Amino acid sequence: MTAAPWFVYLIECTNGSVYCGIAPDVEKRYALHVAGKGARYTRSWRPVRLLMSVRCAGHAEAARAEARLKRLRAAQKRELAALPKTRIRRRVAALLADR
Repeated sequence: MTAAPWFVYLIECTNGSVYCGIAPDVEKRYALHVAGKGARYTRSWRPVRLLMSVRCAGHAEAARAEARLKRLRAAQKRELAALPKTRIRRRVAALLADR
């Protein structure tokens, strides 16, 4: 049995920061953030737009990717989100491989 896919995602917020989170359904989770019912952070700093989402093998991989992405500066997260989708996946995989 294969684990259900989870996603790691980046959201640009009104204060210019980039919020990172994980969810099995990014569109539903983003709608919660926009409605003010998401994370405490996005209740204070409302989402402007979804920058990117990357499919992960499961919850554990998504959580590891989130932890690695949260270490990046906002500018680095924006650079990552600006890459073509295939390069984003490879970059996230490389982040996961780095110890």
